[in-house]
Amino acid sequence: MANTAEEWQVARRRKCANRRSKPLQVTSASLSCNEALDISKTINRIRDTVSELRRDDFWPDWKGQLLVTSEALSNLPEKGDIEEQLETARADRCQQLQCVCYGLGPFSSCVSARCQLAMLLLLLEAVQIPPKECCIYDPIFSSSEKDVLRELGLTVLAQNEEGKRLVTRPTLFYLMHCGKALYNNLLWKNWSAESLFLMVLIGNSFSGMRERTIEREFNRDYSYISKSVNMSEERQLPCPPHLIDVFSDTAVISFPSDRLNGLPQSTWAESPEPDYKNCPNLEIILKDAQS
Repeated sequence: MANTAEEWQVARRRKCANRRSKPLQVTSASLSCNEALDISKTINRIRDTVSELRRDDFWPDWKGQLLVTSEALSNLPEKGDIEEQLETARADRCQQLQCVCYGLGPFSSCVSARCQLAMLLLLLEAVQIPPKECCIYDPIFSSSEKDVLRELGLTVLAQNEEGKRLVTRPTLFYLMHCGKALYNNLLWKNWSAESLFLMVLIGNSFSGMRERTIEREFNRDYSYISKSVNMSEERQLPCPPHLIDVFSDTAVISFPSDRLNGLPQSTWAESPEPDYKNCPNLEIILKDAQS
């Protein structure tokens, strides 16, 4: 990777308390950083954080909400409910739930990111997803951080997908405080009834995104999130005051069959790929920017 002075803005709101005032500035040099870590010590810190979260009063509520949603995901509709759109989804009934995590952040140096990683491990345990069935990626991970993740059993992706991953089986997406473009790309790639039904997202509330964004810009630049507000179901997750920088504005988002059922075919007819040409401060690291 070239060692240039280019800077890329990444959404890291609430990732670290000392960076809440502005997005994290990541240079291409920092992207290739391979700072040595004590892997064993780092893993012990993560496991200690898992134990702390497990004992916290809010964890049973998170676990319960996720279990309800994941069970609904595994119980696909009977024939007659969005018949044609969900034909492929029925074939995936017996496939195991998998997980994808994007944009976790530098967990070796940021306490908030480490808490979010610990919560990911708790959630995988709760819904019985083997760690190897969880794919994880952030372009700012150092090589040492990737080694830590592999030691935890997670599957580290080799390439920046920019969120453009097509779902073919029931999938939990863990997108804590990621930029809107990442959510929008994910929705675009799966803009069909059969794919959306197979998805559960844990991340920022779509309704909250809409409230915090100028309506004209939201509908123009993030049209797939805008359209999804009314066809998705959000369950707000509790956030204790001492973890407000870590888990605030977090919801479980799913796409129930009764919301998808009856939508006109025109809903899915035109789905152009987002280009974000009107977004000067795009909250995502593009793969072209890494080369």
